[in-house]
Amino acid sequence: MDSQLGGSSSQQPTRSNNPLQGTFQQPSQLGNVPQPLPSQLGSVQQPSQVPGSLQQSSQLGSLQQPGLTTNVLQGSLQQPSQLGSFQQPSGHLGSFQQPSHLGSLQQPSHLGSLQPTNPQLGALQQYGLTNRFSPSSMQQLIKGDRSMITLSDDNVMVKQVLGTHAPDGREVDIRPLLYIVEDILNRASLNPEGLMITGTQAQVEYLEDKSHQANFLLLVDALSHIIDRISCEIQYKAIGGSDAHQTTLSIFHLVSSFAWDAKMVLALAAFALNYGEFWLLAQIYSTNQLAKAMAFLKQVPGIIEHAGLLKPRFDALNDLIRAVLEVTRTVVEFKELPSAYITQEVPALSSAFAQIPTAVYWTIRSIVACAAQISSFTSLGYEFVVSTTEAWELSTLTHKLRTIRDHLKKQLEICNQYIEEKRDVEAFQMLVNLFEMIHIDNMKPLKAIIYPRDDIQPLFDGYAKKRVNIDVLRRKNVLLLISSLNISQDELSILDQIYNESRVVQSARLESQYELVWIPLVDRSLPWTDPMQKHFESLQSSMPWYTVYHPNLIGKAVVRFIKEKWHFRNKPILVVLDPQGRVVSPNAIHMMWIWGSNAFPFTSAREEALWRDETWRLELLTDGIDPTILNWIKEGKYIFLYGGDDIEWIRKFTNTVRAVALAADVSLELAYVGKGSKREQVRRVLATIAVEKLGHCWQDLAMMWFFWTRLESMLFSKIQQGKADDHGDPMMQGIKKLLSYDRDGSWAVLCKGSSVVVNGHGNSILPTLNEFDKWKENVRLQGFDVAFKNHHDLLRGETYPCCRFEFSHFAGRIPEGMRCPECHNSMEKYTTYLCCHDEASTPNILYS
Repeated sequence: MDSQLGGSSSQQPTRSNNPLQGTFQQPSQLGNVPQPLPSQLGSVQQPSQVPGSLQQSSQLGSLQQPGLTTNVLQGSLQQPSQLGSFQQPSGHLGSFQQPSHLGSLQQPSHLGSLQPTNPQLGALQQYGLTNRFSPSSMQQLIKGDRSMITLSDDNVMVKQVLGTHAPDGREVDIRPLLYIVEDILNRASLNPEGLMITGTQAQVEYLEDKSHQANFLLLVDALSHIIDRISCEIQYKAIGGSDAHQTTLSIFHLVSSFAWDAKMVLALAAFALNYGEFWLLAQIYSTNQLAKAMAFLKQVPGIIEHAGLLKPRFDALNDLIRAVLEVTRTVVEFKELPSAYITQEVPALSSAFAQIPTAVYWTIRSIVACAAQISSFTSLGYEFVVSTTEAWELSTLTHKLRTIRDHLKKQLEICNQYIEEKRDVEAFQMLVNLFEMIHIDNMKPLKAIIYPRDDIQPLFDGYAKKRVNIDVLRRKNVLLLISSLNISQDELSILDQIYNESRVVQSARLESQYELVWIPLVDRSLPWTDPMQKHFESLQSSMPWYTVYHPNLIGKAVVRFIKEKWHFRNKPILVVLDPQGRVVSPNAIHMMWIWGSNAFPFTSAREEALWRDETWRLELLTDGIDPTILNWIKEGKYIFLYGGDDIEWIRKFTNTVRAVALAADVSLELAYVGKGSKREQVRRVLATIAVEKLGHCWQDLAMMWFFWTRLESMLFSKIQQGKADDHGDPMMQGIKKLLSYDRDGSWAVLCKGSSVVVNGHGNSILPTLNEFDKWKENVRLQGFDVAFKNHHDLLRGETYPCCRFEFSHFAGRIPEGMRCPECHNSMEKYTTYLCCHDEASTPNILYS
């Protein structure tokens, strides 16, 4: 392996490969000047003399010898204290001394005096410094990358990197240091549109938090020594024109005891010191005298003056730094993945971990290349760096890092999705357990459903029009109105009416107060658009009760819990919690529609009690929707309630009813209640009835909506009580028949006062009326109602008009099976797709 990395001596170039005289020949595999053995990496030693002196060994000869230039530079050059120095560091890592076996690094005699051709080198020629500070020599860290990047196999490199990895088990929270580095790189640029690394909100908050600043000072105090040593290593090798691969490995030796993420951030912090110093001088040298003097030494004014010529280089440098940061952030994010939810047994994580050593290598290798660029700026000036060749080298590294970044980000996304699913399962089970426990009040259950943290006010008070905390619901009966954003204005208007009526009734009974809270559920996989936001705000502003401030406060596990345990599909439900947070009704919306505020406290026990007191009567069907019908009931009139959208049947039915009533000499009224769907067709029927004066009808479509909504609520309320097939319950049989008839065609209900006499399909009702002559004699003996019912039952028995039901999958609790209310046989299940769109529906927006 060592033979592949180069020999053990660092030889000076011959005239044929002198950077000033000709091309620089690189080794075939790793490029650049042959390097020391791995054991010598990071500890290039000076001769045995005291470091910093100008003394030379006897074999070096006088100062006029070409080989002297190297030792003079290595023995006496010192960097400013901020960047560390080329003095001998203490510790086991050795010192920046040339090993004794390297000898004097003598130039071969045929090189002569190395006369430079560039007149700007000036006095450097007198002291023989041109070889060390020539532009090509300064940029070997960049040029060496080309051969390395084109390697077809990184296995050798990975083995070398893994050979340096010896973590000592220290856990270092490297994120604060990364925040500082990002802040430096964000502010250090040629112009405000240069690098533009956007700081995260977490980063900004961290930097402004004084307690975090104190913690960071402790972290920097522990790591500043290693950061300085890395900085010195990078600068020393950059000035010396060392091979980029060997420089990278020497940094790996310095950070061998740290984890992979810490290696990257420490190297990036070392680079940020030099990069930040360079741009700090560039930004303030015109207004600060100290900075002005330092800037002249680093040739900053000339570089800024010729920024246009250097733009390709700066663009390439900024792109590479951005790629370095992106890969570094990604690796840090892998380190921060919670081990409680994911292990290396997950393929995505094991794949990423296998790639991370390569990612760390190329990241640090790119940092070395960036540092070499800055060194060439400050040591050589803009004249030597206007070539676009090195910009191409930086772009090649950028492409390499972006390829690595894309792979790691894809694996990270898979890992985060896996963790999110595990957390959702855990949160879901926590909710299940929470609602099985007994609590002293309702705060824990409500917080778990609405918003578990205390950092914001999660509720909006629709009456006071301000945000409030969940504490306003403490120890109260709470009705959770759960719906999508497709909740209709009809539903909201009826709810608003019931809510306001209950406020008046409940105001005198503080112990019985309840609060209503809207829980809006949306499909989180869809982007949240401005139209959706406006629609949500419109709904929220129309509600006088409490609402969740924004749908994104509701967690995924909560949505799953509501759908699976509370059987929410798409239609609104009303889950009732008592003052201790226990679910006392899984869906009280049916009680709300049927009995309004009389159903308080909206418990399942109250629902059963209300049904025990009910009978199958016309008041149950109409519930005071139409005062005219109530007056007919008081007067004991015969009443035909009918519906459907077949105008021809309606003409025949109404005309026949009038003729039969006249012939039977009975007071009979007609009321058209429309249809549960197809509003546009119902509008046309209403217009015809009004024009042709076919009878009384409800012109307000909201009244029809409420009639059919209440009828459906009666069915679901019975189903919720487990009475879907109670054949001894005339109410359940009547409700099922009406809903089935509405779906299948026309129908009519004959009532005498409040009593329901006949509930029949149009195919049996109209023939019964048409055959009045067959049963008219019975009217005088039995009464109109009994005579009509007997003949209708006879016709119905002959035709057997069986029923059918269509339950939407959005309807919530759907019975596993049902029996026909006509023939009592088990009904078959079918899957039907129906378009329920009509002009009166809510805006066409998709929600969960």
